[in-house]
Amino acid sequence: MLTKQEIRSKILKKLKIQKEEDRDRKSRIIKNRLLRTKVFKKAKKVMFYIAFRGEVDTQEMIKKAQKLGKIVAVPVCEKDRLNIRPSIVDYHARLIKGPYGVYEPVMKQFIRVKDLDLVIVPGVAFTKKGQRLGRGKGYYDRFLSMLSPHTTSLGLAFDFQILPCLPAQTHDVNVHRVIFA
Repeated sequence: MLTKQEIRSKILKKLKIQKEEDRDRKSRIIKNRLLRTKVFKKAKKVMFYIAFRGEVDTQEMIKKAQKLGKIVAVPVCEKDRLNIRPSIVDYHARLIKGPYGVYEPVMKQFIRVKDLDLVIVPGVAFTKKGQRLGRGKGYYDRFLSMLSPHTTSLGLAFDFQILPCLPAQTHDVNVHRVIFA
């Protein structure tokens, strides 16, 4: 089995070279699948990630959730504390690059982690059972471990990011489900 770093390296390269039109087309398919899920329809407070370096694009998903009247949050990275916090983002939110180059709102309006109904999670790779491999800093593992039992976590991925198995460690936290195309 490949190491986490070897898997990361291979998949990140595939994300980088994927054609823009393929990324857009698959992101739309994933968006439509997400919008049809019962958990999304019921959720009042949803945390999305803002796509970074070729990840499944969440921009249209965020807009749709806002149009449906959901409270939408995005992660704000607190590098000094090695954690992320959900901050509400509205239509007009100005975004700036955070510590790792991921966009986050200029004006922070934090909400409690336990108030989230649904968390949309990025990943470098997933298994169909919900195992997840992130970028290696552990931010999402720490964050997911703090979620309330009533909060659902969903990973979004392209088909080449779905692997039969991943090397796991005790601190790795799975997502409840993965939506991919």
